[in-house]
Amino acid sequence: AGKDGSKVTQVIATPGQGPDRPQEVSYTDTKVIGNGSFGVVYQARLVDTSEMVAIKRVLQDKRFKNRELQIMRRLDHCNVVKLKYFFYTSGEKKDEVYLNLVLEFIPETVYRVARHYSKSKQTIPISFIK
Repeated sequence: AGKDGSKVTQVIATPGQGPDRPQEVSYTDTKVIGNGSFGVVYQARLVDTSEMVAIKRVLQDKRFKNRELQIMRRLDHCNVVKLKYFFYTSGEKKDEVYLNLVLEFIPETVYRVARHYSKSKQTIPISFIK
């Protein structure tokens, strides 16, 4: 458990960029922040750095080729969330495998930012868009 008694989860994760050198990663303060058609998104805090991250948990469906991991590992752009780590976990059912993407946490959504500027009859700053 963490210093404040919170549950700490330890996983062996591979860094999003660079060589495939799996390492131990610990996170805590996990809570669900989103549900989508492809899975669940959690907010968590990395124990080592106290950095907030988003963990996107997606069921690996053998019928579909999930290219999200390969794409996220190659992307490096200031307007795209960074993939920090990834790891796999098993589900409740036999043969269920989940891909967990540990991503940079962005508290705002594009929808909420757009709605804010729209309601205040302002345009979104160009630096937000490029």
